[in-house]
Amino acid sequence: MMQLRLGVVLVISALSLAGCGRFALNNHSLDYKKAQALEPLKFPEGITARPFTPLYPAPTVDPLAIEHAPKLENESGNRYALPRPKAMQNSADNTSATASTVGRPQLVTDGNKNPLLKVDGPTASAWQYTFATLSSLNYKVISQAENGYEATIKVGDQNYLLKLSAVGSSNTVALFKLDTTFADPAVAAEVLTQIYQNWPA
Repeated sequence: MMQLRLGVVLVISALSLAGCGRFALNNHSLDYKKAQALEPLKFPEGITARPFTPLYPAPTVDPLAIEHAPKLENESGNRYALPRPKAMQNSADNTSATASTVGRPQLVTDGNKNPLLKVDGPTASAWQYTFATLSSLNYKVISQAENGYEATIKVGDQNYLLKLSAVGSSNTVALFKLDTTFADPAVAAEVLTQIYQNWPA
């Protein structure tokens, strides 16, 4: 009788431990996707209160970035799940991957103190990384050149031209006004620093 009880307890324990992962029960880890924006806090009329600003304001995310964001969920779509690691490539694939590798960007300035972002690697890949990073930030992309490495973006209330230029195996990203003169160094430094900080690892 004692062995029967022990066996039942062990079976129930094993099922309870394996149940969550094996049967993909909803653990509410994706409930944040159903969150709704709330109106700002309003004080009753006649109340005097100190002005305040939120310490952690919610960022405005471009719908294009949301549309292309990776889906971190299981096959059933009811639990948060990281993607499985990719299989190792053979040496031939590694050689071709190394040839198209894009280096980490570097914040530099030219002789006139204009901020630049220096990126080593193939120009097409460097622009792909730059534009993908830009799309994940809060800047509105007005247009992108079809036959070139440039995009018109909105920063504050003004439009600017973000352009990538190639010299050999090195590329530089710079921010220009629409008349193709360099943007204000403070504005350019802010945009390029955000691209640098959010660059894919």
